[in-house]
Amino acid sequence: MSTKSTIHNTFTTNEKLDNQEELGYTQSSDSPTACSGSDPPDGGFQAWATAFGCFLMQFCGFGYISSFGVYQDYYTRIYLANYPPSAISWIGALPPFLAVSVALISGPLYDRGWFYRLMIVGSLLQSLALFALSFTKPGQFYLAFMVQGVLAGFGIGLTYAPSMAVISQHFSKRRTLVMALATSGTPLGAMIHPIMLNHLLNGTVGFARGVRASAGFVSALLLIACLSMRTRELPAPTVRYSAVARKCSREVLFILMTVGSTLFQFGFFFPVFYLQLDSVKHDIDINFSFYSLVIMNAACFIGRCTAGIIAAYTGVLNFTIASTIACSALIISMIALSDIPSVVVLGLTYGYFSGVYIALMVPLVTVFVPDLSELGLASLTFAFW
Repeated sequence: MSTKSTIHNTFTTNEKLDNQEELGYTQSSDSPTACSGSDPPDGGFQAWATAFGCFLMQFCGFGYISSFGVYQDYYTRIYLANYPPSAISWIGALPPFLAVSVALISGPLYDRGWFYRLMIVGSLLQSLALFALSFTKPGQFYLAFMVQGVLAGFGIGLTYAPSMAVISQHFSKRRTLVMALATSGTPLGAMIHPIMLNHLLNGTVGFARGVRASAGFVSALLLIACLSMRTRELPAPTVRYSAVARKCSREVLFILMTVGSTLFQFGFFFPVFYLQLDSVKHDIDINFSFYSLVIMNAACFIGRCTAGIIAAYTGVLNFTIASTIACSALIISMIALSDIPSVVVLGLTYGYFSGVYIALMVPLVTVFVPDLSELGLASLTFAFW
């Protein structure tokens, strides 16, 4: 018996009617959102176009966040040289925090049918943040923090969770695989953005024009993503967040998943931020160091693409646990980084297992929340805890 069916049978047998009454289901004809009694089509042009739009959102969102190692290196050595690396890392640490925390807003709004508004507003904020970043001057730490950290993080937060949740409207049997493929946009973006940024920032173009070029590239892709994604306009019951939160708080496995994921996030981005800088500080060839993030994110891309396939045999929960253990060991092994082979081995292995973990985060939530009408609010509870 699969992990999903075991969990579902354990926690939902003889409780369906009671849960519906507790959650306060009321049928509303004005709420065109993800949930419906009919099965998702599991294919078709609209479904795959939506998955492609989600892929682009991840490419421009977490794909850009995962490229912050380039900014960390450039800020530390040149642009914000008067500030310690630990302070500069706050600029890169805030966007992933906000991207998840803003689900407190985007989750309920998605469940109320605000999907398109969230995509448009979030994309505009992200684009505005990058263009505003190009106008910062050397030494202006707080301005860079506000636009690259706060504004960009809030914009990505409005788009991240809804763009992943909307896939559940179109896919059922292939959901884990399609979500894994969609999230592979992050490592692909984290491969292309560092190459582009390293050549722009460290070349003849300079910081201002280089960031503007990057902002234009990201803005064009966000526009394509917004035009590609569609929801299934079906009526859905509305539920109260407090009721979903109470239900999730009584499920031990959901709580353990949330606590474990929270603890893991404390160290997850350390290699993403510091691998390139550590390579430069250890006197490794600077041209090679510029490609250290590309190596890591290439492996991450493979990890995300293969996670859904392997998880179908191992189980989503089992494969997620294995990936977190491997990543934890590899983060500790960064102490041994000293030469090119160590950078390659560390980048490849950490990139692969971190890709597996990220690809399986949302499918893991769907394992514990089989009712799609609660998916947005359950993701909100997961982010809040």
